[in-house]
Amino acid sequence: MKQLISKPTTDYELSFWQNNQYVVGIDEAGRGPLAGPVVAASVILPYYIDANIGFNDSKKLSEKQREELYELLITVAVDNSVSFVESDMIDEINIRKATLLAMQTCLKSLEKKVNHVFIDGNYFEHKTLPFTTVVKGDSKVLSIAAASVLAKISRDRWMTEVADKDFPQYGFAKHKGYGTREHIEAILNYGICPLHRKTFLRNILAQNPQFTLF
Repeated sequence: MKQLISKPTTDYELSFWQNNQYVVGIDEAGRGPLAGPVVAASVILPYYIDANIGFNDSKKLSEKQREELYELLITVAVDNSVSFVESDMIDEINIRKATLLAMQTCLKSLEKKVNHVFIDGNYFEHKTLPFTTVVKGDSKVLSIAAASVLAKISRDRWMTEVADKDFPQYGFAKHKGYGTREHIEAILNYGICPLHRKTFLRNILAQNPQFTLF
């Protein structure tokens, strides 16, 4: 029997749209890599957008699909924003707080007034706006799914167009900073660069005390 693949819906947004209220979906990309920023994106979709438009958890989409949906998103979104928190800040405040900072910053950067926030995951803080955290929200809430695509594409492009050009020896365009064998071998050969998260590399640094930042 063929297993049905769940897709995000607009069920979460519907009650707000019926009252002419905007909601925003927020998701992040880059919590786990050894290098590069964590990136959060926020997206406000238009009222009653078709849930079958194609947005989904970015991990379930091919690179080509993500690129196509990114271009569609830029066209249809009522508002959107992206926020980067760099590796040195991640080392300073930890990845959980850095992710929260990125999410709060991209929310603050929106021009439209929103009435409710949907967040992927189980942790968020905001002093004034009501919000709902949704575990696996990028597979359930269309607005979060759209933010998932925006965050992933924005980060991947930065790792390709900036990180890889500045430090080509690490192959950032290929692995985007994740801990692949190729990336680990490059670290062992060249040491670490300013884009690496030192708190994520404690074991490697402990075993190789000669490594220093460029």
